[in-house]
Amino acid sequence: MSLPTDGLRQVALPFVIFTLIWGSTWIVIKDQLGVVPAPWSVTYRFIIAAAGMALVARWKGESLKPTPGFLGAAAIVGLSQFCFNFNGVYAAEHHITSGLVATVFALLMLPNALLGWWWLGQRPNARFILATLVATAGIGLLFLHELRERPDLTLTALMIGVGWTIFALLAAAVSNVYQARDSVKRFPLFSLLAWAMAIGAVADGIIAYALHGAPTVEWRWGYWAGLLWLAIAASVVCFSLYYPVVRRIGPGKAAYSSAMVPIVAMALSTLFEGFRWTSLSLAGAGVAFLGLVLALWSRQRPMKVTNPDAG
Repeated sequence: MSLPTDGLRQVALPFVIFTLIWGSTWIVIKDQLGVVPAPWSVTYRFIIAAAGMALVARWKGESLKPTPGFLGAAAIVGLSQFCFNFNGVYAAEHHITSGLVATVFALLMLPNALLGWWWLGQRPNARFILATLVATAGIGLLFLHELRERPDLTLTALMIGVGWTIFALLAAAVSNVYQARDSVKRFPLFSLLAWAMAIGAVADGIIAYALHGAPTVEWRWGYWAGLLWLAIAASVVCFSLYYPVVRRIGPGKAAYSSAMVPIVAMALSTLFEGFRWTSLSLAGAGVAFLGLVLALWSRQRPMKVTNPDAG
């Protein structure tokens, strides 16, 4: 891929920022599981995030007033990304480690690329396919490492956890690719995200009440610090950066951040959880990174998309 002269600011730098932040979320999400049922934690997260994204939209000069077709698009993004995806991730971490969830979720590039081909006509080229295969091999090595480190993991827990993760990544892929369609790109991006997060929060609250009854609150400072990090940094900041990158380079390449997230998560786990690197995990990280490099440097025609930063 040939980046424009301002590609560093519009693609590479945002890519690094949201990859590093999302790499930290898996440990934080694990800490959220406990007193407060997971669907309520997701609800609180996106109530805060919706308010934050609304402020971003107004700062960008975007109107929050819905136009014809706007709320339907926001509902699809909100339900798929901010309801089904995140409830799936939180549910998965009840059964398997955060590192394993992050590793399986790294396969997001596959449904992103396939849906991008189907919905957007962005047919992957040979180098991109090779890069995907290389990165997938690296993710497979990381997956094997995680399984070897969990001899206590039962087959039932593994199947349930992986099942929820696959459900979550498919929901994320639908949102990633859908918002890059021409019929959706005509809507102001940050206003769309604010409404999508608000709709997602309502749906999350309905699910939480149906499954667990009235809201539960935990007053531990670590819980609220983690919740604010997930709502502001991992939701408002990251999605403000991620979706413009999707629109510029396509959902397949943008999802390669997911291949790096497990490596970041494992690095942080080394610092805070005593994670031990082995030859298998090092090989997996190296191969996954090689796949990322091949993907980002694969050549294709530049995408003609509206830059959300303009105007």
